[in-house]
Amino acid sequence: MYWWACLSDNQWVGEFATLFATNIQAISSEFALYRQELKALVKVAFPLVLAQLAQNSVSFVDTLMVGRLGNEALAGIAIGSTVFHFVLIILQGVLLGVGPIVSQATGAGDEESSARATRQALWLGVFLFVPAFTLYWNAYPILIWLNQPEEAAVASSAYLRAISWGLLPALWTMGLRGLLEGKSNTTPIMLICFVGVGLNIFANNALMFGRYGLPALGLVGTGYASSIVYLSVFTMLGIYASRKYASLHLFSRLRTPDVSMLSEVVRVGGPIGMTLAFEASMFSSAAIAMGTLGKDQLAAHQIALQTASISFMIPLGLAIATSVRVGQAIGSGSAKQAELAAQVGMLSCMFVMSLSGLTFWLMPRRIIGLYVNMESAANQQLIEFAVSFLAIAALFQIVDGLQVAASGSLRGLKDTKAAMVLTLISYWGVGCVVGAYLCFGTELAGSGLWLGMTTGLGTAAVLLTWRFHYRINQFKPVRPRVATETQTD
Repeated sequence: MYWWACLSDNQWVGEFATLFATNIQAISSEFALYRQELKALVKVAFPLVLAQLAQNSVSFVDTLMVGRLGNEALAGIAIGSTVFHFVLIILQGVLLGVGPIVSQATGAGDEESSARATRQALWLGVFLFVPAFTLYWNAYPILIWLNQPEEAAVASSAYLRAISWGLLPALWTMGLRGLLEGKSNTTPIMLICFVGVGLNIFANNALMFGRYGLPALGLVGTGYASSIVYLSVFTMLGIYASRKYASLHLFSRLRTPDVSMLSEVVRVGGPIGMTLAFEASMFSSAAIAMGTLGKDQLAAHQIALQTASISFMIPLGLAIATSVRVGQAIGSGSAKQAELAAQVGMLSCMFVMSLSGLTFWLMPRRIIGLYVNMESAANQQLIEFAVSFLAIAALFQIVDGLQVAASGSLRGLKDTKAAMVLTLISYWGVGCVVGAYLCFGTELAGSGLWLGMTTGLGTAAVLLTWRFHYRINQFKPVRPRVATETQTD
């Protein structure tokens, strides 16, 4: 008691205690803000994560079911599906411009801009559909020119003609998703996507194998089944949106294109489409380069990349939700809240991907065992390659999570043109160059390609994060200088 009394009499002890208590209170308050934002982020992101997993499962199910038709059909869907989805991803990327516009309009309480952006997405879908539809219907000579086998080119072109009928509703669906995502109403998207998965299995079974009195169309039946699914998903989403947001008159006021808003959607979404094209082409180039190293390294690459793609669905959903949260905060005029939303989104994505990366690092053989027979002597070389690729993919996961979250944050600011340039530099100026050198200029071979992709994604993560912090500071009000006694009028 004596020593405590002595300490209590010292002024510095009292000041220290006051400072300590103040800091603890500030930290506690800051933690509460992060926790509150995380809760809001997860509420928007969770249905989106499940929706992305459901969407990706459609292609997986198609491949499994087509496999029962034989190797020729499997080769046909491998080529045809790659062509269809590569074009679809780019066109959907353009329509991703709707989400940031709607989220900022929602934050500002501007319902009319939300309606206008969604309507113009429907018009834009028509404009994008025409050249893509023409491409799909004339794919055969292009595939032959690319030295694809005759049988595979015939099967692929037939598949592309069948699935091309579903392209327009698929694009329209992306526009309606932008509306719902921008308003943080993501649960209906998840539910409708799950219905689409079930419908896809049913339609595949009916049209591929001739069930329920329908003709057996084989691979072409898969294309028609996908078209039916795309149309059904759009119809369900359209009915829901028109009723939920009846005051927006989404379909009754389409009339003629709104040039100013249409230009805004293209201005925001066009660079997003190009960004996705740069990323997809980097991975496609890596696969082509890996094919020159032998079938074992190519198969190991596919295992590692497929596994990484599945885990990527979680940060992708979080990134879309981050874009929504940032956009709504900017729309309401709160740059500080937007910065908090971006920080929480980036930290969340890195945390999730750290867990998956740790799994890749600690349990690679269990993962590989899901794809191939681990006991087969013929697979041992493949397994060793896959183990080395998954080790690099552990780091790959973390930087991939950060770059997609940073990209989503920039979309929330509608700052997409700079992001496009930075990703081009990162993926092709750094990733592909480093990967090509390490693969063919050293003895690293396939591991060099993976290190190159990781370097490219890491560069994108750093540059996009820097760009966000630079741009968000432009939204913050500058503190006025305090006048001093020496200043004069």
